[in-house]
Amino acid sequence: MFPRGKKVWGWALYDWANSAFATTVMAGFFPIFFKQYWSYGVDVNMSTARLGFGNSIASLLVALMAPVLGAIADRGSTRKKFLIVFAYFGVLMTAALFMVQKGEWALAILVYTLGIIGFSGANVFYDSLLPDVAAEEKIDYVSSFGFALGYLGGGLLFLLNVLMTLMPERFGLPDAAYAVKCSFVSVALWWGGFTIFTILWVPEETNSKSSRGNIDAVREGLRQFIGTFRKIRHLKTVMLFLLAYWFYIDGVDTIIRMAVDYGISIGFDSNDLIVALLVVQFVGFPAALVFGILGEKWGVRKSIYLAIGIYMGITIWGATITNKYEFYVLAVAIGLVQGGIQALSRSFYSRLIPKGQSAEYFGFYNMLGKFAAIFGPVLMGIVGLTARHFLMPHSPTAAQIEAIGQTAARISIASVIILFIIGAILFYFVDEEKGRAAARKISEE
Repeated sequence: MFPRGKKVWGWALYDWANSAFATTVMAGFFPIFFKQYWSYGVDVNMSTARLGFGNSIASLLVALMAPVLGAIADRGSTRKKFLIVFAYFGVLMTAALFMVQKGEWALAILVYTLGIIGFSGANVFYDSLLPDVAAEEKIDYVSSFGFALGYLGGGLLFLLNVLMTLMPERFGLPDAAYAVKCSFVSVALWWGGFTIFTILWVPEETNSKSSRGNIDAVREGLRQFIGTFRKIRHLKTVMLFLLAYWFYIDGVDTIIRMAVDYGISIGFDSNDLIVALLVVQFVGFPAALVFGILGEKWGVRKSIYLAIGIYMGITIWGATITNKYEFYVLAVAIGLVQGGIQALSRSFYSRLIPKGQSAEYFGFYNMLGKFAAIFGPVLMGIVGLTARHFLMPHSPTAAQIEAIGQTAARISIASVIILFIIGAILFYFVDEEKGRAAARKISEE
């Protein structure tokens, strides 16, 4: 069931390590703590705008940096070094959240944004190491195994963190607010500690284009980025897949980022939403492994299409839910496919790119992922505001305003299905064999 080899485990354990940040900080505690502690006494809509601005700036910076950093790492054969620098920068910023005091919302946003840059920047180099640790026939399963360990590791620490906030006295902590701050420190220790296995166990193949010095690596990396951008325009299969991926992963990321906000908008309790996040994590562990096997046995294309189809169903049902139990059922459904579609997309892409340039090409891959994280929520916001404008009567009552707000939120989440439809149509025209042949030709040049 589990793959063998220290290098595979070392690579996958980084997902186990950094998923604590994605779960406890990004998806779980930071958004809620920001509203209730760092933006204490501020209008709810204003605190949401501040948080959204911070998220967008971080995503934009990483999106612009990713391909250039990938090019530099490929030219200098320093992917592990870049991973270490970005990862421990993120670890330091996560720990620094403990020091941010009540009401210091600007400092909280700054530290959080820097943490996201560390987290996302390290992922560029983590993804690019996949071809070094997995044989081509096992790459789908190894990619899925990494996501599976991420769900399990992030879920276990998140469960501990939730218990710390619900029962702070049991952990010797004065109150829930202090427990949340201690949770940020626990994420830093978890992330930094398990990254050591990646450093020790994962090899990095030496690149024949390696530069003699760091300055040369930067110069050559920038030149290579420009050259790769020109090449990638002529690699039709890669371009088409990246475009398809941009749309359907945009839908995935939008649901991940906006689920809690949507749940609150239609009247669910924040504690129920935290429990739903835990459900996603623990369902996601075995489901990602199953998708890895499914990719090997049934085919990657069919498995990705299955995941897209399930996400379409999730989007339609999500727009109509009225009961709490339905939200939990949707959490299970998301957990079943979220890791699978991410893992198989990553491994599918790895087959289309030239060998020896994986960090650079994964830079483009991650860049599109980060731009998708900006575009999707904006789509929901525009659709929601437009719907609210057209549905609102001239002199609404308080009850009408609340009801119309919920209806607009449902319409906005339903709009996400457009992204899955476009992504599925574009993916249909991706010819994997033609893409592999083009990648081999570039590798041989």
